Amino acid sequence: MSPATALSLGLKVDVQALPRSLQRQLRRGQVDLNDPATTLALLQLNAVVGLTGFFDAAGQIENLGIQCALCHSVVADSFAVGIGRRLDGWPNRDLDVGTIVSVAPDLSFFANLLGVSQDAVRGVLRGWGPGKFDAFLHLDGKIARPDGGPSATLIPPLFSLQGVGLMTWNGFSGLNAWVPLVVNLEMFGEGIFSDRRLANAAQFPIAAANSFSRIRFTPDLVTPKLSALLTYVESIETPPAPDGAYDPEAAARGEVLFNDKARCTNCHVPPLYTLPGFNIIPATVIGIDSFQADRSPNLGYRPPPLRGVFTRQKGGFFHDGRFPTVNAVVAHFNTQFSLALTPEEQSDLAEFVKSL
Repeated sequence: MSPATALSLGLKVDVQALPRSLQRQLRRGQVDLNDPATTLALLQLNAVVGLTGFFDAAGQIENLGIQCALCHSVVADSFAVGIGRRLDGWPNRDLDVGTIVSVAPDLSFFANLLGVSQDAVRGVLRGWGPGKFDAFLHLDGKIARPDGGPSATLIPPLFSLQGVGLMTWNGFSGLNAWVPLVVNLEMFGEGIFSDRRLANAAQFPIAAANSFSRIRFTPDLVTPKLSALLTYVESIETPPAPDGAYDPEAAARGEVLFNDKARCTNCHVPPLYTLPGFNIIPATVIGIDSFQADRSPNLGYRPPPLRGVFTRQKGGFFHDGRFPTVNAVVAHFNTQFSLALTPEEQSDLAEFVKSL
């Protein structure tokens, strides 16, 4: 894959990993971004965010590893579009994970799990769209929503997670349990993992049939690294909303509404801006369908922490992007909870959320 293609699919390049001489060549247009050999050179420099290439003595690539940063880091576009300083914790809503995976020559692992052809798997993957990923596909086999839409959900941010109880849109588990699941079951890490809930064949037929509830590799290459990884993830702070992202005067009025008339703190308690503790809300309370909620043992949705909304404008809001703007979310809850907010109050409330 050429750098131009990779960038068009949402992969990012860390400019700080590039030698000054290469940066100068890029500025002068002296680097062929349509040559796959350039991609290999960038991998050898460890410059492709979230990817690590493993090369033999002759410089031939043997394996390609992925990290959390692939989906949960972007760049500031300070050098060019898709090339710049790394911004960890930001959701990569440009990344077309499904299309990238679909071009792999061998998808027999997923085809065999799902009991379909590799072409069918590729069709499902290509239907996800940019900024979305389905972490439950190979656990429950649900390739689409009841309405025929893709089952994938938007990539979330990883900001200010200290004190936040449950992870994922449907509150599958806490961070300390979710990260080992992702590393062992999604990223094919070779470690030790246990979640007996995945033995429930009624809810997770594929996971149960393939004994995903208990994984054990020797040597365990995952568990010794978890402490450092989790500590780093929990240290990522929310970036402040930039100038121009919201109207300060309207946001000040909106903060009063947030804490009083709009009753937002019933589910988004400052400074976490989610519920402390077991932060699960039934789908009926939120006023949406329960498809994604039912894919979690907790059968609900987690009120997402609201900080850093400006980093996730692409793709829409809620787990599947069904609401295109913050204002649309406010309008939904104004109706759902009979808040009787005026149009001006709804606008002010949205500006406050954008300021967080």
